[in-house]
Amino acid sequence: MKRRAVKKRRQSAAEKIAQIIREAVEAGISVEMEGLGLFRPAEGGFEFVRDTAPTIFIAYVREDLAKARRLYHDLEALGFRPWLDLEKLLPGQNWSRSIERTIEVSDFFIPCFSKNSVSKRGHFQSELRYALECASRLPLDEIFVIPVRLDDCALPRRILSQIHYVNLFPEWEKGIRRVRAAIEREARSREQRRLPLAG
Repeated sequence: MKRRAVKKRRQSAAEKIAQIIREAVEAGISVEMEGLGLFRPAEGGFEFVRDTAPTIFIAYVREDLAKARRLYHDLEALGFRPWLDLEKLLPGQNWSRSIERTIEVSDFFIPCFSKNSVSKRGHFQSELRYALECASRLPLDEIFVIPVRLDDCALPRRILSQIHYVNLFPEWEKGIRRVRAAIEREARSREQRRLPLAG
């Protein structure tokens, strides 16, 4: 009896969401479902455009917020879907679980290393450890963690010994081009691995 009531509530909630989307699209408003795509008005009704842009989690320490925001906006301008806690977390969200979940489902993880972050204890270090744990479950040749240096800091041995990094100093734009190239190449590689072999 209880299961039936829960199922009925879920159906009711799904129907309400579908109704809201339908009404918005009929009014000429596009509705974005983050991570899924966009419902938008089209001739004869609506169309759904799947979101294929890579998602990128940006990890940083508060002292480097301005540079992390710059990185966020640069990646967004390139057509990627970056994720920065201050831009994406909603009031009332369980931020710890939201961050872990976002790292798990992201296509890439960019830790921003600096003289501020390498010696600081706290969330940055735990996010980095969790991302490395997630990366350990992927095929060895797949790129997930893309470390960037914001200044002339010493990187942790584990990063230096396993993963190539990108300098965003002294030439920020050059570093961004290298990050973009890595993301685009890996995204193409993943897409090719997903395509069925012709035969």
